[in-house]
Amino acid sequence: MGTGAHTYLPDPRNEAVKVWINGTLKPRAEATVSVLDSGFVLGDGVWEGLRVHHGHIAFLDRHLDRLYEGAKTLDFDIGLNRDELTAAIRDTLAANAMLTGEGVHIRLMVTRGVKATPYQDPRVTIGPATIVILPEWKTPDPEVAKRGLKLFTVHVRRGYPDVQDQKLNSHSKLNCIMACIQATKAGADEALMLDPHGFVATCNSTHFFIVRKGEVWTSTGDFCLGGITRGVVIELCEAAAIPVFQKNFSLTDVYGADEAFTTGTFAGVVPVTEIDGRTISAERGPVVERLQTLYRERIEREARG
Repeated sequence: MGTGAHTYLPDPRNEAVKVWINGTLKPRAEATVSVLDSGFVLGDGVWEGLRVHHGHIAFLDRHLDRLYEGAKTLDFDIGLNRDELTAAIRDTLAANAMLTGEGVHIRLMVTRGVKATPYQDPRVTIGPATIVILPEWKTPDPEVAKRGLKLFTVHVRRGYPDVQDQKLNSHSKLNCIMACIQATKAGADEALMLDPHGFVATCNSTHFFIVRKGEVWTSTGDFCLGGITRGVVIELCEAAAIPVFQKNFSLTDVYGADEAFTTGTFAGVVPVTEIDGRTISAERGPVVERLQTLYRERIEREARG
Protein backbone atom coordinates (compact mmCIF):
# COMPACT_ATOMS: atom_id res chain seq x y z
CA MET A 1 0.00 0.00 0.00
CA GLY A 2 1.33 3.43 -0.89
CA THR A 3 2.10 6.03 1.73
CA GLY A 4 1.76 9.78 1.91
CA ALA A 5 0.26 11.33 -1.20
CA HIS A 6 0.14 7.86 -2.76
CA THR A 7 -1.91 6.23 0.00
CA TYR A 8 -4.75 4.37 -1.68
CA LEU A 9 -7.76 2.29 -0.76
CA PRO A 10 -7.17 -1.45 -1.36
CA ASP A 11 -9.41 -3.01 -4.03
CA PRO A 12 -9.73 -6.80 -4.48
CA ARG A 13 -10.65 -6.35 -8.16
CA ASN A 14 -6.97 -5.74 -8.89
CA GLU A 15 -6.21 -9.42 -8.45
CA ALA A 16 -8.08 -10.13 -11.70
CA VAL A 17 -6.71 -7.22 -13.73
CA LYS A 18 -5.41 -7.93 -17.22
CA VAL A 19 -2.12 -6.27 -18.19
CA TRP A 20 -1.21 -5.31 -21.77
CA ILE A 21 2.33 -6.38 -22.73
CA ASN A 22 3.42 -5.80 -26.33
CA GLY A 23 -0.04 -6.42 -27.74
CA THR A 24 -1.05 -9.32 -25.49
CA LEU A 25 -3.35 -9.14 -22.48
CA LYS A 26 -2.16 -11.27 -19.59
CA PRO A 27 -3.55 -11.91 -16.09
CA ARG A 28 -1.75 -9.79 -13.53
CA ALA A 29 -0.10 -12.81 -11.91
CA GLU A 30 1.37 -13.86 -15.28
CA ALA A 31 2.36 -10.39 -16.51
CA THR A 32 6.14 -10.60 -16.79
CA VAL A 33 9.01 -9.31 -18.92
CA SER A 34 12.39 -10.84 -19.67
CA VAL A 35 15.24 -10.65 -17.16
CA LEU A 36 17.22 -9.28 -20.13
CA ASP A 37 14.80 -6.40 -20.65
CA SER A 38 16.52 -3.01 -20.67
CA GLY A 39 14.21 -1.72 -17.99
CA PHE A 40 15.03 -4.53 -15.58
CA VAL A 41 18.75 -4.64 -16.35
CA LEU A 42 19.44 -0.89 -16.38
CA GLY A 43 16.32 1.17 -15.71
CA ASP A 44 16.48 2.13 -19.40
CA GLY A 45 13.01 3.38 -20.23
CA VAL A 46 10.34 6.01 -19.69
CA TRP A 47 6.92 5.91 -18.08
CA GLU A 48 3.75 7.86 -17.32
CA GLY A 49 1.09 7.65 -14.64
CA LEU A 50 -2.39 8.26 -16.06
CA ARG A 51 -5.69 8.96 -14.31
CA VAL A 52 -9.08 7.91 -15.72
CA HIS A 53 -12.19 10.01 -14.99
CA HIS A 54 -15.58 8.91 -16.31
CA GLY A 55 -13.83 6.83 -18.96
CA HIS A 56 -11.63 9.74 -20.05
CA ILE A 57 -7.84 9.68 -19.62
CA ALA A 58 -7.05 13.03 -18.05
CA PHE A 59 -4.54 15.24 -19.87
CA LEU A 60 -3.51 12.35 -22.11
CA ASP A 61 -1.98 14.59 -24.79
CA ARG A 62 0.34 16.21 -22.25
CA HIS A 63 1.39 12.84 -20.87
CA LEU A 64 2.07 11.45 -24.35
CA ASP A 65 4.08 14.56 -25.23
CA ARG A 66 6.33 13.84 -22.25
CA LEU A 67 6.55 10.12 -22.98
CA TYR A 68 7.54 10.49 -26.62
CA GLU A 69 9.95 13.32 -25.81
CA GLY A 70 11.59 11.06 -23.21
CA ALA A 71 11.94 8.18 -25.67
CA LYS A 72 13.45 10.54 -28.23
CA THR A 73 15.91 11.80 -25.62
CA LEU A 74 16.94 8.19 -24.88
CA ASP A 75 17.13 7.56 -28.64
CA PHE A 76 14.76 4.63 -28.99
CA ASP A 77 11.60 4.06 -30.99
CA ILE A 78 8.45 3.25 -29.01
CA GLY A 79 7.19 1.34 -32.03
CA LEU A 80 3.63 2.66 -31.87
CA ASN A 81 2.45 6.10 -32.88
CA ARG A 82 0.28 8.18 -30.56
CA ASP A 83 -3.01 6.97 -32.03
CA GLU A 84 -1.94 3.33 -31.83
CA LEU A 85 -0.74 3.69 -28.25
CA THR A 86 -3.95 5.49 -27.27
CA ALA A 87 -5.99 2.69 -28.84
CA ALA A 88 -3.96 0.11 -26.87
CA ILE A 89 -4.65 1.99 -23.62
CA ARG A 90 -8.37 2.15 -24.32
CA ASP A 91 -8.46 -1.53 -25.35
CA THR A 92 -6.82 -2.39 -22.03
CA LEU A 93 -9.40 -0.36 -20.12
CA ALA A 94 -12.21 -2.02 -22.07
CA ALA A 95 -10.82 -5.51 -21.38
CA ASN A 96 -10.91 -4.69 -17.66
CA ALA A 97 -14.40 -3.10 -17.74
CA MET A 98 -12.82 0.19 -16.67
CA LEU A 99 -14.14 2.51 -19.37
CA THR A 100 -17.11 3.56 -17.26
CA GLY A 101 -15.49 3.15 -13.86
CA GLU A 102 -13.98 5.63 -11.47
CA GLY A 103 -10.82 5.41 -9.42
CA VAL A 104 -8.69 3.94 -12.21
CA HIS A 105 -4.97 4.61 -12.42
CA ILE A 106 -2.67 3.42 -15.23
CA ARG A 107 1.08 2.92 -15.21
CA LEU A 108 2.29 3.13 -18.81
CA MET A 109 5.86 1.85 -19.12
CA VAL A 110 8.12 1.70 -22.17
CA THR A 111 11.67 0.33 -22.20
CA ARG A 112 14.28 0.02 -24.92
CA GLY A 113 13.56 -3.71 -25.16
CA VAL A 114 15.33 -7.04 -24.69
CA LYS A 115 19.13 -7.16 -24.81
CA ALA A 116 21.41 -9.92 -26.09
CA THR A 117 23.42 -9.62 -22.89
CA PRO A 118 23.10 -7.55 -19.69
CA TYR A 119 25.19 -4.60 -20.81
CA GLN A 120 24.40 -0.89 -21.06
CA ASP A 121 25.27 -0.28 -24.74
CA PRO A 122 21.97 0.27 -26.62
CA ARG A 123 23.48 -1.51 -29.63
CA VAL A 124 23.12 -4.88 -27.89
CA THR A 125 19.34 -4.48 -27.82
CA ILE A 126 17.91 -7.20 -30.06
CA GLY A 127 14.19 -6.58 -30.00
CA PRO A 128 11.60 -3.82 -30.23
CA ALA A 129 10.63 -1.61 -27.32
CA THR A 130 8.79 -3.29 -24.46
CA ILE A 131 5.43 -1.61 -23.78
CA VAL A 132 3.43 -2.38 -20.64
CA ILE A 133 0.02 -0.94 -19.77
CA LEU A 134 -0.89 -1.76 -16.16
CA PRO A 135 -4.33 -0.49 -15.05
CA GLU A 136 -5.52 -0.66 -11.45
CA TRP A 137 -8.57 0.21 -9.43
CA LYS A 138 -6.80 2.74 -7.26
CA THR A 139 -8.56 5.48 -5.33
CA PRO A 140 -6.57 7.98 -3.21
CA ASP A 141 -7.34 7.82 0.49
CA PRO A 142 -9.63 10.88 0.99
CA GLU A 143 -8.40 11.35 4.55
CA VAL A 144 -4.93 12.27 3.30
CA ALA A 145 -6.38 15.16 1.28
CA LYS A 146 -7.82 16.53 4.53
CA ARG A 147 -5.22 15.82 7.20
CA GLY A 148 -2.13 16.57 5.09
CA LEU A 149 1.41 15.27 4.79
CA LYS A 150 4.59 15.45 6.83
CA LEU A 151 7.75 16.20 4.83
CA PHE A 152 11.42 15.91 5.73
CA THR A 153 14.21 17.75 3.91
CA VAL A 154 16.79 15.18 2.82
CA HIS A 155 20.48 15.46 1.94
CA VAL A 156 19.88 13.91 -1.51
CA ARG A 157 19.74 16.73 -4.05
CA ARG A 158 18.07 17.17 -7.41
CA GLY A 159 21.14 17.44 -9.60
CA TYR A 160 22.30 19.23 -12.71
CA PRO A 161 20.93 18.09 -16.08
CA ASP A 162 24.42 17.11 -17.28
CA VAL A 163 24.48 14.42 -14.57
CA GLN A 164 20.92 13.13 -14.90
CA ASP A 165 18.32 15.42 -16.38
CA GLN A 166 15.39 15.71 -13.97
CA LYS A 167 13.13 16.54 -16.92
CA LEU A 168 13.38 12.90 -18.04
CA ASN A 169 10.72 10.66 -16.50
CA SER A 170 12.95 7.60 -16.69
CA HIS A 171 12.70 4.18 -15.07
CA SER A 172 15.91 5.02 -13.25
CA LYS A 173 14.59 6.66 -10.07
CA LEU A 174 17.37 5.79 -7.63
CA ASN A 175 17.90 9.45 -6.74
CA CYS A 176 14.26 9.75 -5.66
CA ILE A 177 14.26 6.35 -3.96
CA MET A 178 17.24 7.31 -1.81
CA ALA A 179 15.44 10.51 -0.85
CA CYS A 180 12.29 8.55 -0.03
CA ILE A 181 14.25 6.13 2.18
CA GLN A 182 15.79 8.96 4.20
CA ALA A 183 12.42 10.66 4.69
CA THR A 184 10.81 7.38 5.74
CA LYS A 185 13.58 6.73 8.27
CA ALA A 186 12.88 10.20 9.67
CA GLY A 187 9.21 9.35 10.11
CA ALA A 188 7.92 11.55 7.28
CA ASP A 189 5.51 10.79 4.44
CA GLU A 190 7.72 12.13 1.68
CA ALA A 191 11.04 13.86 1.05
CA LEU A 192 11.53 17.53 0.31
CA MET A 193 14.52 17.86 -2.02
CA LEU A 194 16.75 20.87 -2.62
CA ASP A 195 18.54 21.85 -5.82
CA PRO A 196 22.36 22.09 -6.09
CA HIS A 197 22.21 25.72 -4.89
CA GLY A 198 20.23 24.93 -1.72
CA PHE A 199 16.90 26.25 -3.00
CA VAL A 200 13.76 24.12 -2.75
CA ALA A 201 13.28 21.95 -5.85
CA THR A 202 10.51 19.36 -5.41
CA CYS A 203 9.51 16.24 -3.49
CA ASN A 204 10.66 12.72 -4.28
CA SER A 205 7.42 11.73 -6.07
CA THR A 206 5.29 14.88 -6.17
CA HIS A 207 5.74 18.60 -6.82
CA PHE A 208 5.85 21.14 -4.01
CA PHE A 209 4.19 24.52 -3.48
CA ILE A 210 3.91 26.99 -0.62
CA VAL A 211 1.45 29.80 0.08
CA ARG A 212 2.70 33.08 1.55
CA LYS A 213 0.39 36.08 2.10
CA GLY A 214 -2.04 34.85 -0.54
CA GLU A 215 0.68 34.13 -3.11
CA VAL A 216 1.41 30.63 -4.41
CA TRP A 217 5.11 29.81 -4.92
CA THR A 218 6.76 26.84 -6.55
CA SER A 219 10.29 26.23 -7.73
CA THR A 220 11.68 27.54 -11.01
CA GLY A 221 11.24 24.04 -12.40
CA ASP A 222 14.90 23.89 -13.43
CA PHE A 223 15.59 20.84 -11.26
CA CYS A 224 12.36 18.87 -11.40
CA LEU A 225 10.21 16.93 -13.80
CA GLY A 226 7.85 18.98 -15.95
CA GLY A 227 4.84 17.92 -13.89
CA ILE A 228 1.48 17.71 -15.64
CA THR A 229 -0.56 18.43 -12.51
CA ARG A 230 1.97 21.09 -11.48
CA GLY A 231 1.37 22.87 -14.77
CA VAL A 232 -2.40 22.57 -14.48
CA VAL A 233 -2.38 24.05 -10.96
CA ILE A 234 -0.30 26.99 -12.16
CA GLU A 235 -2.86 27.53 -14.94
CA LEU A 236 -5.71 27.34 -12.42
CA CYS A 237 -4.06 29.97 -10.23
CA GLU A 238 -3.63 32.29 -13.19
CA ALA A 239 -7.25 31.82 -14.30
CA ALA A 240 -8.56 32.44 -10.77
CA ALA A 241 -6.40 35.55 -10.25
CA ILE A 242 -4.38 33.84 -7.53
CA PRO A 243 -0.84 35.27 -7.70
CA VAL A 244 1.50 32.42 -8.63
CA PHE A 245 5.28 32.53 -9.01
CA GLN A 246 7.91 30.07 -10.21
CA LYS A 247 10.98 31.24 -8.34
CA ASN A 248 13.92 30.34 -6.13
CA PHE A 249 13.09 30.17 -2.43
CA SER A 250 14.76 28.69 0.62
CA LEU A 251 13.73 26.61 3.60
CA THR A 252 13.35 29.83 5.58
CA ASP A 253 10.56 30.81 3.19
CA VAL A 254 9.07 27.33 3.57
CA TYR A 255 9.10 27.31 7.37
CA GLY A 256 7.42 30.71 7.42
CA ALA A 257 4.73 29.78 4.89
CA ASP A 258 1.03 30.00 5.69
CA GLU A 259 0.21 26.82 3.76
CA ALA A 260 1.98 24.18 1.68
CA PHE A 261 0.85 21.44 -0.67
CA THR A 262 1.97 18.87 -3.19
CA THR A 263 0.62 18.01 -6.63
CA GLY A 264 0.61 14.81 -8.63
CA THR A 265 -1.42 12.83 -11.14
CA PHE A 266 -2.56 10.23 -8.63
CA ALA A 267 -3.82 12.34 -5.71
CA GLY A 268 -4.15 15.80 -7.26
CA VAL A 269 -3.64 18.58 -4.69
CA VAL A 270 -2.66 17.39 -1.19
CA PRO A 271 -1.97 19.69 1.79
CA VAL A 272 1.30 19.62 3.71
CA THR A 273 0.93 20.38 7.40
CA GLU A 274 4.42 19.70 8.78
CA ILE A 275 7.97 20.07 7.42
CA ASP A 276 11.10 19.12 9.38
CA GLY A 277 9.13 19.06 12.63
CA ARG A 278 7.72 22.54 12.06
CA THR A 279 3.96 22.99 11.84
CA ILE A 280 3.03 24.86 8.65
CA SER A 281 -0.69 24.77 9.33
CA ALA A 282 -2.79 22.80 11.79
CA GLU A 283 -5.10 21.67 9.02
CA ARG A 284 -5.85 22.19 5.35
CA GLY A 285 -5.72 25.93 4.61
CA PRO A 286 -8.16 28.02 2.56
CA VAL A 287 -5.97 28.38 -0.52
CA VAL A 288 -5.26 24.64 -0.66
CA GLU A 289 -8.95 23.88 -0.21
CA ARG A 290 -9.84 26.28 -3.02
CA LEU A 291 -7.23 24.78 -5.33
CA GLN A 292 -8.50 21.28 -4.57
CA THR A 293 -11.96 22.41 -5.65
CA LEU A 294 -10.65 24.13 -8.79
CA TYR A 295 -8.64 21.05 -9.71
CA ARG A 296 -11.63 18.72 -9.28
CA GLU A 297 -13.70 21.04 -11.47
CA ARG A 298 -10.92 21.10 -14.09
CA ILE A 299 -10.79 17.29 -14.12
CA GLU A 300 -14.56 17.15 -14.60
CA ARG A 301 -14.36 19.55 -17.55
CA GLU A 302 -11.55 17.49 -19.00
CA ALA A 303 -13.67 14.33 -18.71
CA ARG A 304 -16.58 15.98 -20.49
CA GLY A 305 -14.28 16.95 -23.35
